[in-house]
Amino acid sequence: MKTYYSVLRLRLKIGLQYRTAAWAGIATQFFFGIIQIMVFEAFYQHSAHTPPISLKELITYLWLQQAFLAFIMLWFRDNELFNLITSGNIAYELCRPAGIYGYWFARLLSQRLSSAFLRCFPILLIAFCIPEPHRMTLPPSWTSFVLFLSALVLGLLVLVAISMFIYISVFVTMSPAGSTLIFAVVGEFFSGIIIPIPLMPEWLQKVTGWLPFHLTADFPFRVYSGHIPPPEAAMGVLAQIIWLVLLVGTGMFALKKVLRRVVVQGG
Repeated sequence: MKTYYSVLRLRLKIGLQYRTAAWAGIATQFFFGIIQIMVFEAFYQHSAHTPPISLKELITYLWLQQAFLAFIMLWFRDNELFNLITSGNIAYELCRPAGIYGYWFARLLSQRLSSAFLRCFPILLIAFCIPEPHRMTLPPSWTSFVLFLSALVLGLLVLVAISMFIYISVFVTMSPAGSTLIFAVVGEFFSGIIIPIPLMPEWLQKVTGWLPFHLTADFPFRVYSGHIPPPEAAMGVLAQIIWLVLLVGTGMFALKKVLRRVVVQGG
């Protein structure tokens, strides 16, 4: 574990150096956050039925999406790992005195942490200061806030475990763009990034409930807004832990399988 912790800390320091890119990302995410809020605000004003989630809760939901975008987006990728797989330089990774799964997991985790750390605080600060009705609100209780933090961290770990399957699939497809696109489209739809899950049809909400994607984005943000009460949130945190164990175990098994079939040619 010391090796993986060292990798995490080193890659985190490297990621924190890209401050200019972070400021550009802050401006972009704030712009899209305002656009999304205005779209849903118009939808709520002309809705014939009362939506299952209030506009205030939805606005907080959308601001948290933008603030922690690095924690929830599946198209966030490491091109160096793709190049290692497709070019044959994966042989260097096999020579490391550490497991590839743990090493890559720590590396991907650090990239998301550094990106979110640079962007989330300015976005949240602005979101709390802008005038109503676009202002972000505080959680209804300290219990909801603590459960939100737990769900956010576990959701990040679940997302990294899911993203590991993108790199594992590239060993078979040899197409980084194709694998990323498939996982991103499916995963981000069922995680509630495109359409918040409470606004989906009931039958589609049941489908998302059987998949792990909603535990990475929709679940933590609805816990924060109070749309999911603490007793139900505690059960959701337990579901996150179970999914994390299943995904990591399956990912390690799948990686071992594909590595047995790797053929590296060259002088």
